[in-house]
Amino acid sequence: MKSIKETTMKFLFFLTACISIAAVILICIFLFASGIPAIKEIGIFNFLLGTTWKPANNLYGIFPMIIGSLYVTAGALLIGVPIGILTAVFMAYFCPKPIYKPMKSAIHLMAGIPSVVYGFFGLVVLVPFVRELFGGRGMSVLTASVLLGLMILPTIISISETSIKAVPKSYYEGGIALGASHERSVFFTVLPAAKSGIFSSVVLGIGRAVGETMAVMMVAGNQAIIPKSITSGVRTLTTNIVLEMGYSTDLHREALIGTAVVLFVFILMINLSLSLVKRKVK
Repeated sequence: MKSIKETTMKFLFFLTACISIAAVILICIFLFASGIPAIKEIGIFNFLLGTTWKPANNLYGIFPMIIGSLYVTAGALLIGVPIGILTAVFMAYFCPKPIYKPMKSAIHLMAGIPSVVYGFFGLVVLVPFVRELFGGRGMSVLTASVLLGLMILPTIISISETSIKAVPKSYYEGGIALGASHERSVFFTVLPAAKSGIFSSVVLGIGRAVGETMAVMMVAGNQAIIPKSITSGVRTLTTNIVLEMGYSTDLHREALIGTAVVLFVFILMINLSLSLVKRKVK
């Protein structure tokens, strides 16, 4: 009876794993089958390096959206990664017990807030703040970066804290035994041992930042031009797809699917690059 249950569960787990893999394969087939012909028709260099996006004139250059995605993602990482990692260190080794649970609950709450709520917060609070402080319209690279930096915090904090706590206590105790202070033992002994998990949190944070759509669309300005400064409006690859997919037809629609292909390859390259860096760090 026990062997039958074990065999059944193994088959069930194998089946669910196959379903997940099949779903990813089907998505890839759909994207590449629909997007590659459009990229070939437009011309790969015209599509990737073209600076004009005017579907009415059959101009499909997504270079401004690629640059916009890079700028916004880089800005979000500059804001979110240091704050997230330092917060994780604080919660793991410095946080007083009375405030640990409220902080943990607040982080879980941040992770559960819908993107449109973040976008509304950015539209009502961040956009006027950036407009008053830096000038411009307020809907800009800077605003989108700050908002995305806030949105990736729960992911980075949770995974980094788990990785830091997973480091054996003997590492910390060894540092203390050698005469190091509490802070030095944490930052120079525990953190290097947890760097693999921290890298993973950064990778997931990048995935969240690159793939975010609704919140960015509400605060970025959605201008299909190469931004000249951090206060310029910007359009990312994801927002370009969402803004125009509802009314697109024929080559326009296929060009948007081609944009999704570029986004897919972009995220894949980031994950592979950071995985190689993570392996070298190990």
